[in-house]
Amino acid sequence: MKRIRVYISGRVQGVFFRAETQRAANGFRLTGWVRNMSDGRVEALFEGKDQNIDKMLEWCRVGPPAARVKDVLMEEETYSGEFNTFSIRY
Repeated sequence: MKRIRVYISGRVQGVFFRAETQRAANGFRLTGWVRNMSDGRVEALFEGKDQNIDKMLEWCRVGPPAARVKDVLMEEETYSGEFNTFSIRY
């Protein structure tokens, strides 16, 4: 099991990035959350099986159709299992 925090930059706000991230994370059976940041980036925290995290990271590099992802910064953290679902934070 793995825990990854990601910061996604580019045209990632106002393009349904959070909702589509939640949909993708649920599809990959991941838990955690996603939120917009005041600097225009999107931050997400994913927990789940290694291979599912890897698939989610691939998705984050592209995002939903209206998004234009420039960069994805990743930080691996210690897996905690603290989440039961994947949510959007406001």
